Amino acid sequence: MRGAHPLHCLILAAGASRRLGRPKALIEVEGVPVVRMLVNRLQDVGLNPVIVTRQELMLDIAQICQESTVVVNPTPDLGRTGTIRCGILHLISQRGGERPFRLLLVPVDRPGFSVETVRTLSEQNQCCAPSKDGRGGHPILLMPDDIERIMAEPDPDQPLRDLVNPVYIPVDDSLLHLNIDREEDLIGFES
Repeated sequence: MRGAHPLHCLILAAGASRRLGRPKALIEVEGVPVVRMLVNRLQDVGLNPVIVTRQELMLDIAQICQESTVVVNPTPDLGRTGTIRCGILHLISQRGGERPFRLLLVPVDRPGFSVETVRTLSEQNQCCAPSKDGRGGHPILLMPDDIERIMAEPDPDQPLRDLVNPVYIPVDDSLLHLNIDREEDLIGFES
């Protein structure tokens, strides 16, 4: 089933990486920065993601992903929902204010999904996310009503899990629950 509304994609790369101590988007896996790896994977299914980041990473990410639009969240420390809203506002402006659309959210620190998982999610007409072993993962597909709820939320630090209720779709991605947060999370992942 193909989605009823157009599909857009945001890579969320505006976190400060305080616990890791270095930018997650720039970590290399087999010589390829994570952000580039994600862009490649998304392009494999026909998506051209917009990357939302913080000012100090903008130039590095723009060099790594030259064909991608890079948007700077001026207040990234206010929370991930604020970063999502920043990306949504950019998409709305690029669409001339036209709505509705579906949105795939791809956190840069959750790169363990496969191209097949993205393909499966992109064909859905419901808010959904992949799951493995009974636990939900990323990316998450938002529907137009989810996007409106996020845009209406006054608190930019409100967790996304409090705003949306995804249906979980079982997948076989062995690294689905990989969450790059600390150095030990990179064992077996980073080159």
